[in-house]
Amino acid sequence: MAVTGIICEYNPFHKGHAKQIRYLKDRGDTVVCLMSGDYVQRGEPALLDKSLRAKAALEAGADLVLELPVQVSLSSAEGFAAGGVGILSMLCDTLCFGAEHPEDTDFFATAEALLSNRFTFFLREELAAGVSFPRARQAALERMGVESGLLASPNDILGVEYAKAILAGGKRMKLEPIFRGGDYHADVADRSDPSATSLRKLFREGGDWTPYVPNPEIFRGAALHTLEAGERAVLAKLRSMDEAEFEALPYGSEGLWRKFQTACERERTIEDILEATKSKRYTRTRLNRMLLCAFLGLTDRDMKQAAPYVRLLGLSEAGGRVLRGRKTSFIVNAGERKRCPYEERERKFSALYGLFALDATEGPVRRGQVVFPSGFPSVQGQKDVL
Repeated sequence: MAVTGIICEYNPFHKGHAKQIRYLKDRGDTVVCLMSGDYVQRGEPALLDKSLRAKAALEAGADLVLELPVQVSLSSAEGFAAGGVGILSMLCDTLCFGAEHPEDTDFFATAEALLSNRFTFFLREELAAGVSFPRARQAALERMGVESGLLASPNDILGVEYAKAILAGGKRMKLEPIFRGGDYHADVADRSDPSATSLRKLFREGGDWTPYVPNPEIFRGAALHTLEAGERAVLAKLRSMDEAEFEALPYGSEGLWRKFQTACERERTIEDILEATKSKRYTRTRLNRMLLCAFLGLTDRDMKQAAPYVRLLGLSEAGGRVLRGRKTSFIVNAGERKRCPYEERERKFSALYGLFALDATEGPVRRGQVVFPSGFPSVQGQKDVL
């Protein structure tokens, strides 16, 4: 039985995501989705509750949906890929991902170059010149004589990071890139390959998002979560932090944390804080992640510590067989109590997520509940699965 993994966010789940799952299911694979939970890699709360997004994936054919630990979901592309590969390698033979250029065979070749000592030396020189990280990375490769077209598009870049994680971790997973159609950053939704960006805009502005998701009823009436909705809570936290707390933040190296602290003390809105902190060297998503980590109380040390377990959000019969076959205690049910410091942080993060909710009717799935696709046995049997 081929077990294929997908590292995802499904923010929100749309027809492009369903197409990828259907492609894998049509050839007989068991599909494991490792999905960001309450917070996503762009440094924002997830638009929709993770239980709803897990349900949408299961209804589209996924067999197992696991929650990506928050310190992974709020990492840079490198940390996001490494954390995801480390977890899925325990369950899956292959990692499938969307890419702008899936026909390119240089994912591992580019990854090998990026892991070399020569690259590290050249990268430091380029960064010292004050250019942004993406430009410094490309320039360092060019100085090595390495030509790669995989560092210009977001999905290709993530594919290279997956390859790096597999090589650096000594994993035996295979990579399977498939074509990701449409524009990743498009503001207007494409009928067959909508961007998550365009759908979030439709959700927030009250537009008609229903043609772009496989089962609109799953999301209809669900509470939306935005950074702006929780602005007062975020500002209250930022203005109560001391210097030691700012210094301990992730992404604050080279004095960026001090610039961020000054902005938090002087500026009146989240947008003003980010605008006052930004520079050509640091991407906006890095600043967003630093701000959200500050609100959640996540330090640089926290981000480097591996999670002791991963939460199960939903499964099918085939997903249950995968868990029984691997006999791993690393995966625990959504609402299972572990009574450890990590669980206390999880509970805090979950409670804070509610502060980002806009007014809406209650969604059809309760938090802390393992989700099953239609026709699967009741939740009462979930203890026998793990």
